Amino acid sequence: MLDRPHPTPTAPTLDPFALAKSMSGYHFIGGGYVPSRSGKTFAVVNPATGAEVARTAEGDASDVDAAVQNAAEAQKAWAKMPARKRGALVHACAAVIREHVEELAKLIALETGKALRTESRVEANTVADILEFFGGLGSELKGESVPFAPNVLSVTVREPLGVVGAIIPWNVPMLLMTLKVAPALVAGNSVVVKSAEEAPLAVLRICELMNRILPPGVFNMLSGFGPECGAPLVEHKLVRKVTFTGSVETGKIVARAAANKLIPVTLELGGKSPMIVFADCDFAKTVSGALTSMRFTRQGQSCTAASRIYVERPIFDAFVAEMKKAVDTMVMGDPLDEKTDIGTIISHDQFAKVQGFIDEGTKTAGATAHVCSAMPSDPALKKGLFLRPVIFTGLDASSRLVREEIFGPVTVMQPFDDAEAVLAEANDSDYGLAASLWTNNLKVGLDLAHRLEAGLVQINQNLVVQANLSYGGVKSSGLGKEASLEAMLEHFTHKKTIMVNMA
Repeated sequence: MLDRPHPTPTAPTLDPFALAKSMSGYHFIGGGYVPSRSGKTFAVVNPATGAEVARTAEGDASDVDAAVQNAAEAQKAWAKMPARKRGALVHACAAVIREHVEELAKLIALETGKALRTESRVEANTVADILEFFGGLGSELKGESVPFAPNVLSVTVREPLGVVGAIIPWNVPMLLMTLKVAPALVAGNSVVVKSAEEAPLAVLRICELMNRILPPGVFNMLSGFGPECGAPLVEHKLVRKVTFTGSVETGKIVARAAANKLIPVTLELGGKSPMIVFADCDFAKTVSGALTSMRFTRQGQSCTAASRIYVERPIFDAFVAEMKKAVDTMVMGDPLDEKTDIGTIISHDQFAKVQGFIDEGTKTAGATAHVCSAMPSDPALKKGLFLRPVIFTGLDASSRLVREEIFGPVTVMQPFDDAEAVLAEANDSDYGLAASLWTNNLKVGLDLAHRLEAGLVQINQNLVVQANLSYGGVKSSGLGKEASLEAMLEHFTHKKTIMVNMA
């Protein structure tokens, strides 16, 4: 347990508003809550109502230095701990998280606008699953015996890198944070996380909960803005590895800063993921799969969202009609209401960006905007950032809506006649994160899966990120992998060769 007073309730609480207020104004450094050194805070807003629900610490370089210094000192003893014991402690964190799943689900729904039933509760449960998965991998930090000479014992060992700086986004912050923190910790590193300014609360609570199990300073959390808090974290001399999820533009900035220090970096930078539907598919299953693939329940705020859907011409019109019918049945409303399927966009800036794409598509000659679902009728939500999902048809391949990541509830559907032609269209993108194929002809499906330029290709399904499945893109979608044993070994350790001359 924490050995210093902290302002949050010890037991799980189902009042996200009270929990949010209790967490106002803090980072988590060295095993306890601390305010920013400048005393500055900024607002955390409920996007469903526009109301301020908390304030969070506004970090700067001095806060970063305090967190990194604490992490560096704690990492020395943590690295010496047997790997299986580190794994056992991370696994024990999962049990604590499971006790607080409902609390975390409501908290993330409050700050991000993601619906409790369809999104937030699922994400909270996934956090515990990831901790359990990586917690069991401590014994996999193995080296090798290398044949060199009869009188020389030559072996390799896996060693931690040191302090890991992790910068996370706002769309699934709990899940994506855990994919970085869990393998880094099991591998013997300490971690300093910079949360997304739009969603700092649930991840801060997770940090506190895990610190009830972990040694102080091993896992630290900062909140703040990119230039003032994120940049100093990347640039800090004691940070030996950076892992970042976010936009391509910011990812390039992070990569340049890491390159200046010659430290490794993992980047997950989004996508424009194609979904290819053949006429021989299981029609009903594929329509349902399209709803999941587009992440409509997350308002399309997903880097793996199927924002380009190519449908073979014989079933194109019927597929569009059935998809619109299905989205029309989805309920938009209060994210904390169990009846809600679709919540809100995260922020005013993101809302304006997505609306701009919709306006552009609507004004394009020959295009049709199939607007779905319905706005919530509750007057309390009139200031909320609700945006009806839109399915566009009639746009050509040069449209910005086809080429750029929108990160909102907008998808473009286009007919195709030839497998080779649709493969070329799918690959004609700067991105290469994920893709899906829907066909009962596995020969065709596997052939195209091998030739699609994407890090993750699924046939007849489009699941979200899962522990134990390597995840990461190609091209502008990033560098490196997450969610797997491979990710832990390759991205959070380095291999040392040791030679003993026995002659």
